[in-house]
Amino acid sequence: MNNVKLRQGDTVVVVTGRDKKKSGKVLRVDREKGRVFVEGVNIVKKTQKPRREGEKGAIIEVEASIHVSNVMLKCPKCGPARVRADLSSKQKTRVCHKCGGVL
Repeated sequence: MNNVKLRQGDTVVVVTGRDKKKSGKVLRVDREKGRVFVEGVNIVKKTQKPRREGEKGAIIEVEASIHVSNVMLKCPKCGPARVRADLSSKQKTRVCHKCGGVL
């Protein structure tokens, strides 16, 4: 899935699923699988084995990946928005489709 328009550090909103309407920052992007890890979204419990002798195991909460199609980039002015590329300047910039603000 080459057409992932999200980067690490972007603020996104979940559009569908059990965490609908939650927002958070993108922690990691897996471009090969087309998935993203979002802070505070899709929390799963994971068991952790003890690493050293005398240490106890634990149940920790970790963010699991969510498919790119289930999130939208969040525009600071108008909320979840589609993104288009603006090529008018020398650098390629991402622009909100609704308000035209630079993301």
